[in-house]
Amino acid sequence: MCMVIFAPIFAICAFATCGGYYGHLQVKVDCAARRQNNVSINVDFGYPFRLQQVYFKAPLCEAKREEVVFLNGDFSAAAQFFVTVGVLAFLYSLLATIVYVFYQNKYLKNNRGPLVDFLVTVTFSLTWLLSSCCWAKSLTDIKTATNPTEVLLLISACREKENRCAATQEPFWSRLNTSAVFGFVNVVLWSGNIWFVFKETGWYKTGQRYPSRTSSRKRSSEMRERLYSESSFDQPDDNFGPFRQDSFTEPRGDFDKQVQRQASINQSQVSFSLPETYLGKTVVYERENKIASQGPVIFVNEM
Repeated sequence: MCMVIFAPIFAICAFATCGGYYGHLQVKVDCAARRQNNVSINVDFGYPFRLQQVYFKAPLCEAKREEVVFLNGDFSAAAQFFVTVGVLAFLYSLLATIVYVFYQNKYLKNNRGPLVDFLVTVTFSLTWLLSSCCWAKSLTDIKTATNPTEVLLLISACREKENRCAATQEPFWSRLNTSAVFGFVNVVLWSGNIWFVFKETGWYKTGQRYPSRTSSRKRSSEMRERLYSESSFDQPDDNFGPFRQDSFTEPRGDFDKQVQRQASINQSQVSFSLPETYLGKTVVYERENKIASQGPVIFVNEM
């Protein structure tokens, strides 16, 4: 969503602030011979910053003549590269917006759309970084080439100490500085969008469908420990004395069957009847006025 909203806006701001720049420099030449006084010279330049083609006429104080002076430097390559990247990024972001909104199903079909979008996003991230760095360096060189001090040194009359030269108006660089800032903002925006586009590709979904062996082994070991803990038996204390229980609890149904088998003994072979027993609540038996152990209660009814 951030890509859809902010990418076209920042792309427009980047190439518009650079491509529409117009700079103006004005200097004044005052000759000592009083032949030509307070002569103003206007120097205009702008995009694509081919400064070697920018010229102006400066007076020669020795005679009533003028010379043609050219500025130094050609910075059109970096400026045009920066503007081209901005225009292409703007057009692609508009196309991506239309596809996201109206052709979402075709975009996700066969995983071709996310893969193409991922590769294009990576490419624009690199080109934005390269063009922004080149443009920032060229902007520094443009400021140096159009510095009033450097321009005055190009004028023959200003190289003579008896003549006075000064700059009356300097170019404003805020617009070009803003274009460089917008270039690096686009670098951050497109680089951050790489992750979101990658999540829609088949590479990310394949990694989610088939996790690593380490994670699967860890999950299986945790499952085995959980099953073992649920199926483990409660071990009794060693202080139970003569009423110590076994390490497992016999089911009540088996215990009732055992009682019935004991009751079926032939009473004629014994001189006493088998007592009836039943399992009651747990109580504490006392032995020599001390607590001995705990166990099931057995009640005996004498006949």
